[in-house]
Amino acid sequence: MALKIESPDSESGLTEFIAFQDSIRPELTARWPAPFEMQLPLMTGASALAAGKTMKAFAAREAGEIQARVLAFVDPAYARRWNDKLGHLAFFEARPAAHRATRELMDAACQWLRDRGCEAARAGFFLPIEMPFVIDEYDALPPNLLRQNPGYYHAFIKDAGFECEKGLVDYKIRVTPELVARYESALEAARRGGFEIVPLKDIAPSRRVSEFAPAFNEAFYNHWGFIAASIEAYAEMLVYFEMLGALETSVIAYRNGEVVGTLVVAPEETAHAVLKPGRTLDDSEKLNFLGIGVREPARGRGVNLGMASYAYLKLIERGAKYLSYTLVVDDNWPSRRTAEKLGAKVCANYAAYRRNFRR
Repeated sequence: MALKIESPDSESGLTEFIAFQDSIRPELTARWPAPFEMQLPLMTGASALAAGKTMKAFAAREAGEIQARVLAFVDPAYARRWNDKLGHLAFFEARPAAHRATRELMDAACQWLRDRGCEAARAGFFLPIEMPFVIDEYDALPPNLLRQNPGYYHAFIKDAGFECEKGLVDYKIRVTPELVARYESALEAARRGGFEIVPLKDIAPSRRVSEFAPAFNEAFYNHWGFIAASIEAYAEMLVYFEMLGALETSVIAYRNGEVVGTLVVAPEETAHAVLKPGRTLDDSEKLNFLGIGVREPARGRGVNLGMASYAYLKLIERGAKYLSYTLVVDDNWPSRRTAEKLGAKVCANYAAYRRNFRR
């Protein structure tokens, strides 16, 4: 039967679009289920993360079944911030035989972006909506929110006219007594340096978002590909992280009453992973998610190590044997040095792709 490119826009159509993730890689013995609670509100426009963006879903269907899918969107705020007429592609998934379907799907999505004034498309990075593609560690269960794609995606994406734009690394830590002592020392040093590290659970709900969001946006302002989110979007995200039990391990750092650093750490939640009968998770797969930001005036004074150490010690108290520092852009050496000081080692590599329309 002929291949058809569709654009689902009803709730039932978008639900089928999201559920397609669960049909990819049936051989996986451990996987994260499709995140309906995050993606459906975004794609229907109900989420604050959708504000200001124009979105369109694309699905390639053949013989009655979806073969590949992608979400295209335009964010004028991104174009203004980076002076880059860039469109974005998210949630790409494809079946192993969907080589041609991927090409036609991406052509349709990119043409839609081009019609809206974009000069290029990026696939694999738009925090917190889109995460990069793993390029080596395909079978182990990654921290939740990270992508768990098959290896053939890279050939599909490159054959659809994309090139590798940016590399990223994932970091993992095996807990040892020496590291516990290091974290205790780093936390004490930060406190001696005048920093107060306060878990979000101890901050009044009315203050959490208003203090966290501006500081996080400022800390990441110059981070590659980052665009500041709204207060409303952060409020949504913090509600989601509260559901994950992250308010005890996520913190705001103060100095002389001023917010100087922010940290989001979501404890491992592998109880929600889908496992095949007989599959058990190794301790090295039971990993937290981490996002850390320090405002420029406070950098180089140890508050980054203090915040991370606070969270890691809490996770270790809960029984964590391994910890994650999560993704870092390859050339973000200040963050990579922080990871190394915390005892982290590279455990996986990721990539983001770009297709330039004027080649």
